[in-house]
Amino acid sequence: MKNNHIRAVIFLVLASILWSTGGILIKLVDWNPVAIAGTRSGISALVMMLYMRKTKVTLTKQKTIGASCYASTVILFVIANKMTTAANTILLQYTAPVWVALMAGWILKEKTKVRDWVTIACVMSGMVLFFLGDLETGQMLGNGIAVLSGVALAATVVALRLQKDSSPVEMTYVGNIITFIVSIPFILKSVPDMNSIIGIVLLGIFQLGISYILFAEAIKHVNALEAILIPVIEPLLNPVWVFMFAGEAPGTLAIIGGIIVVSAVVGRGVYTNYTDRQRVKNKPVSQTVH
Repeated sequence: MKNNHIRAVIFLVLASILWSTGGILIKLVDWNPVAIAGTRSGISALVMMLYMRKTKVTLTKQKTIGASCYASTVILFVIANKMTTAANTILLQYTAPVWVALMAGWILKEKTKVRDWVTIACVMSGMVLFFLGDLETGQMLGNGIAVLSGVALAATVVALRLQKDSSPVEMTYVGNIITFIVSIPFILKSVPDMNSIIGIVLLGIFQLGISYILFAEAIKHVNALEAILIPVIEPLLNPVWVFMFAGEAPGTLAIIGGIIVVSAVVGRGVYTNYTDRQRVKNKPVSQTVH
């Protein structure tokens, strides 16, 4: 069990690092953003198919809706990366837990707690700073698309929670196929150069394909706190790679906004994990009558 846990933590770290390369690889690929998203997903679907082997994928209404939300997420994410900074894109997408909290009350009929409203207020204030910082840079539309990517990601999470026995990898696999099919008209319009092809292959195999396989294997053996904290590596490293290899630096207000967003989301996760553990700890043990 201990070896499984250590391996899971390593897998989760590796998955987060691979996810974080999305910004720089998308920036370096000179091609239509929808074509990039579709080709990346097509390659990723092949990687996942090899991983799942003979697993029979069953389509349900909820799974199809979830997969479609996932497809919207990855397409919007790539478009946003082309229209605003990588830092803005990943950090605004990281607002997804806020949208999950709002959707849970509406769709799942789950009560939104005080901590959720506090998190929402903090994240919204952080988002305002992103947009204030880009009033004169022409990146407002890109920021808006990044926010929509976060909303789509939240819808994906909610759709997954509506399915009792569904696998995240299975739904992601279907979503990648949908993304590829939708993007075919954009793929056929032009042919990227060799450097761009290499970038797309890296995106499909490592950044999206292998990363989700590692995450699926890891999530079974880590606790809730680790599942919350370790993936924060992605939004922290993503803008670092882009700054190092493409010279793109986020604005001061975006950095402050990003710190607020990440702190609010992580803080909520840590507090929720703590209160859940305390509730279990203090729960009275039922007496069995013999």
